[in-house]
Amino acid sequence: MIVRNLKEAEQGPRRIVSKGWESTRLLLKGDQMGFSFHITTIYEGAELELHYQNHLESVYCVSGEGEVETVADGRVYPIEAGTMYALDKHDKHILRARKEMKMACVFNPPLHGKEVHNAQGAYELDAETVED
Repeated sequence: MIVRNLKEAEQGPRRIVSKGWESTRLLLKGDQMGFSFHITTIYEGAELELHYQNHLESVYCVSGEGEVETVADGRVYPIEAGTMYALDKHDKHILRARKEMKMACVFNPPLHGKEVHNAQGAYELDAETVED
């Protein structure tokens, strides 16, 4: 069984901070679950252009307010606590936070741990592994 505490994980190498967001990775590839699980904060006012070409992602909004726009068709979906969206087709999208958003995120394949977005807004498949 794997048991981790979010507050404890936020104090160590599982917390990754980047422009407009931070993410605490509670489950990673090394945990051998077949997916990774993160609690991610999107900072108020952030606008992130993302395109997870190597991963599928499911996101559940725990708190906050914003929107996600699919670039292909310009459709905008409001996000608030209780909203889930899934990027099931490697959708290029823009994520905007009007109020800081806390998100629970699942990635398949799982992240290694040190990933940040590349120039295309994707995570690479061969990132550095978190060691705790």
